[in-house]
This record gives sequence, structure tokens and C-alpha cells, in this order.
Amino acid sequence: MTATEQVTAADQVTTVKPRPIVLSVVFALAAVAIAVVSLSIGTTKLPVADVVDVLLGGGRSGTRLIVLELRLPRVATGLLVGIAFAVSGALLQTLSRNPLASPDIVGVNSGAAAAAVAVIVLAGTGGGNISGFAAKVGIPTAAVVGGLLATLVVGLLSIQRGVVDAGRVVLIGVGVAAAANSLVAWLLVIGDVTDAGRAAAWLAGSLNARTWSDAVPVGLAVLVLLPVALMFNRSLEALVLGDDVASSLGVRVSRVRIVLLVIATVLAAMATAGAGPIAFVALVAPQIAQRLAKSDRPPLMTTAMLGALFVTAADLVARNGLELLQVGPYELPVGIVTAACGAPYLLHLIGRQQKGR
Repeated sequence: MTATEQVTAADQVTTVKPRPIVLSVVFALAAVAIAVVSLSIGTTKLPVADVVDVLLGGGRSGTRLIVLELRLPRVATGLLVGIAFAVSGALLQTLSRNPLASPDIVGVNSGAAAAAVAVIVLAGTGGGNISGFAAKVGIPTAAVVGGLLATLVVGLLSIQRGVVDAGRVVLIGVGVAAAANSLVAWLLVIGDVTDAGRAAAWLAGSLNARTWSDAVPVGLAVLVLLPVALMFNRSLEALVLGDDVASSLGVRVSRVRIVLLVIATVLAAMATAGAGPIAFVALVAPQIAQRLAKSDRPPLMTTAMLGALFVTAADLVARNGLELLQVGPYELPVGIVTAACGAPYLLHLIGRQQKGR
């Protein structure tokens, strides 16, 4: 690389673009607005003004109970899970330079889900519940271990001539996901019927009956890991230009890749532990954010806010869609709604890649 090219690359890495910042604010405001609407809708419908009053510290005791204890944990979990999945997808897609490299496709979510289901089924009481310790510690820990193990297997099998082949990551990830899904199926067969039913409902990706014990672990993961990931923004910009360029700009490529890969895996695993493997959030949010921001890679904060918006809006539809269509007072798992939106987009991405060859 010539000196001129190096200066140009350095300028590209350090340039601050206003468009992603504006989009982040817009998505964040939209997510908050939908969250407030979601808090007002339920068996007991509340005026939006009353919900806002409660969130600001006021309101009657009955309204505060409904909003803060019954509905807010679900909405907060949705917001946090959306952020975690979206950022995980953005990191994996940037590191692999492959728009299909999201945790739900390359096996991270499946590995996390298999480990979590093992805890649900094997530690179950036969009544569909597990002990408080297993629920608060066992499931998140198992999900992280399962996700890291799946990532390690995919990474090792994707190495070709000493370098991870981005094209092999997706193919091997699909194979690892299939193996993990087979393990899940076996666990559901051998488990107690009630525990297996609880696990099967969780596998669809659901925010139903979420409590603060579900929201807090995901929130802590986002609170700690998102700022760390944002600290690597410059390194991510450099990696988009290629490993050689990044190295010439002072980026320790191998170390950065390992750190960001661990962050992506832990975020996806914690989100999976909190709400199940909600499909396609990690695939769709980064790609849409990248296109709207007109960026060379998915901007992390823009992607995070779009992920929060996507899951919150999908959950609102899942809770009320069938009732509005007069099909019945039933509630869909949010994962079904995100899958209905994400599956066509996956086919679109595959079609674009085929045309680009």
C-alpha cells in the first residue's frame, strides 16, 4: 500500500458520518413510542397518557402495578433482546464480510438453544417449571457455553490454509445448527411432557410471561458489551477494507476478531436465554441499517436501535394481530412474526449473492 492509499484509508476509517447518528435517534424514538403503546394494550387497556405518567414516576397504584410489574418486563426484554441480536449479527457480518453470517444461521443461536433446552428439560420438575437457580443462572450460563462451543466448532472447521474462509462459515454453520437442532429434538423426546412443552414454546421465540429475571441478564450483557463493541468502531471500519489494510493502520486483526467474536456470541446467547432463539432479527436488522445508512458495514448503534424497534413492533403484532383479524383472542410467539418478515429477506439476500457471482 502506498503512502497516499494509506492516508485515504485512514481518512475513511476516522470519518464520522451524520446519517447513522440521525437514523439511530429516529429508530430509538420509534422503539420507545411503540413500547409505550404496547404498555397500554392488554386485558386492561390503559390510556397512553396514564402509561407515560407511570413511567415518569406518577400514576395510581393499580396502574403502576399493571405497567411496571406485569407489562414492562416483557417490553424491556423485547427491547434488550432486539439490541443484543442485532449487534451480534452486525459484528458477525462485518467480521466475515458475509451478509448471511448471522447467529441464527451460522449455528450460534442453535448451540445456545440446545444447551438451554438441556437445562429446561433435564432440570425440569415435571410441572413445566425449573428451580429459581436453574432459571436465573443455569439457562443463561448454558446458553453462553452452548453458543461459544458452536462458534468454536464453526470457526475451527472453517479454517482453510490457516485463514477462516468466510464462504465456508455459513455452510458449516448450517451443519452445526442442524446437529444442534437434532439434539434439541432428542431432548424433547426424552423429557417430561410438560417440561418438553415449555421448552418447545420457548424455542419458537416468545416474550410471553417475561419477568425482570429474564430482562436483567440480557440488560447487563447489553450494558457491558455494547459499549465495548462501540470502542472497536475504528477497527471494524478498517477490517471492512481488508486485513492487510487494517494491519497497516495499526489494527491487531487476530486479537480484534477474537474479542468481537466472543462479544457477538455472548450477546446472541444471552438474548436466546432471555426470549428463545427469535429468528432473523440478527440477519435483517444489520442489513437494513447498512442500506439506510449507506455505509460499508452495518453501523452498530443504528443496527442496535433498529433491532429494538423490530422486536418491539413484532411483539405488538404477535400480541394483537390475530385479535384484530378477528381470528380469536390468541397470542403468537414473537419469533413467528419475525420469521415471517425475515424469511423473504433471506431469500432476497441469497438471490443477490447468486446474481453477484
